[in-house]
Amino acid sequence: MDDCGQVTTEALLEKARAGSSDSLGRLLQLYANYLKLLVLAQLQRNLRVRVSPSDVVQETFFEAHRDFAQFRGRTSAEFVGWLRRILVNNLARVVEQHVLAEKRDVRREISLERLATAMEQSTARLEAVLPAAGSSPSAGVHRRELELVLADQLAELPADYRDVIVLRHIEALPFDEVGRRMERSSGAVRMLWLRAIKMLRQRLDARGVV
Repeated sequence: MDDCGQVTTEALLEKARAGSSDSLGRLLQLYANYLKLLVLAQLQRNLRVRVSPSDVVQETFFEAHRDFAQFRGRTSAEFVGWLRRILVNNLARVVEQHVLAEKRDVRREISLERLATAMEQSTARLEAVLPAAGSSPSAGVHRRELELVLADQLAELPADYRDVIVLRHIEALPFDEVGRRMERSSGAVRMLWLRAIKMLRQRLDARGVV
């Protein structure tokens, strides 16, 4: 964010809390690819063709904008945690609708707690892709800014490159399972992963992230 001369999430949040609707809108858009990535990591392959991550995120943005007066946090970390809670509820509702359409046992398949835990795990794995940072508050803020840069760069990759990184790094699946999910051999997804990581690192290096 700030490395490109753009206003930081912390600054936008401060302006949004002071009553700037425009700043809130800009702040939410910064998180678009980040939240889409988290949605994508939670969707089974059979649902990816029917559930649009963009639709889930847009509904989350609508509710966040509508209910922002109820947000009591002061930091970007608290804000993104609040966004994720809204996202979990919206994703659970959308998935439940599709499970119901298939006449399956919703109570067995949909659990807000399990979904929230899975999303927290995906968040932690996404953070782990970035280089280690210091423990100071400013280092934490900078790292959260870099997570948004990472999500934006992942969104720009070819779909198969993005998918193999999501499956391998954010869902933490072994290559055999990645291959099964992508309907390719284990060797083929290994080669795909190497090319995808190379391209991602080049893009991040151009932004000064790695």
